[in-house]
Amino acid sequence: MAKQTWKPGNMVYPLPAVMISVTDGKGKDNIITAAWVGTVCTNPPMVSVSIRPERYSYHMMKETGEFVINLTTEKLAFATDYCGVRSGRDVDKFKEMKLTKEKAQYVRAPMIQESPVSIECRVREIKELGSHHMFLADVLAVHAEEDYMDDRKRFDLNAARPLVYSHGEYTGIGRKIGTFGYSVKKSTGKKKIKAKTKR
Repeated sequence: MAKQTWKPGNMVYPLPAVMISVTDGKGKDNIITAAWVGTVCTNPPMVSVSIRPERYSYHMMKETGEFVINLTTEKLAFATDYCGVRSGRDVDKFKEMKLTKEKAQYVRAPMIQESPVSIECRVREIKELGSHHMFLADVLAVHAEEDYMDDRKRFDLNAARPLVYSHGEYTGIGRKIGTFGYSVKKSTGKKKIKAKTKR
């Protein structure tokens, strides 16, 4: 196998395709689709979102210091793409995509009811890095859809058929290969001993 060498670029794929809901605090709400989203820290729980300053939602996030990350599913693929290519300056994305606003617990920005997971965030710091500015934010609360609780009362996000973004394409996550730590986990099952037969 041979690899080509390309100029520097963003090739860490796939990434979660999320819909970020925001508000201006004066009655105007919007949704922006983003893939430059990531986990920053476990304790305290923090996330990062990178947004171009020219995007309509950027100033809402900056001025209010709040937003909600809404995870997406295969069923939400069309709405996810639409909210990424249409500007809130021109259309009401909630109305056009028939998405339901749901009141958040700690922030003024609404959650998206159709999302299986909504994460309330408060901005801690904004890093002006270049084409994108990174919002470092504290996670205030996580809201998970009860329909995706399994028999052991654990949340099964895979059952929601999450949507990911990979180099310009939206895809599902495919079948499960293993679980965290499975490569070093010792087998708990007893080995079957085959009885020797006399010939």
